[in-house]
Amino acid sequence: MDPKQLQEMLAAAQQQAEQMQNQMAKTTVEASAGGGSVTVKMDGQKRLLAVTIDPEVVKSGDIEMLQDLVMAAVNEASRKADEAMQSSMSSMLGGMNIPGLF
Repeated sequence: MDPKQLQEMLAAAQQQAEQMQNQMAKTTVEASAGGGSVTVKMDGQKRLLAVTIDPEVVKSGDIEMLQDLVMAAVNEASRKADEAMQSSMSSMLGGMNIPGLF
């Protein structure tokens, strides 16, 4: 392969990676646990943006349950962010399935 072609391919790949990072920073996912008692928002880069807790859950005084609900909501939001990333990558790569990428 011609070194110039290789350089062009690398530049295109870098540009696509930057586009992907920008897109994921703009992507927002939301998940809840406990029937909506705890809701979290996370961006595509898995940064937690917001946590909302129903005051009724706090009134119960069951801190352990509240901790479990927060953890469940965060884990679900993380899973959704992964799905969004995978879907976005798949569309960018034209549906190619590259082993080990996800």
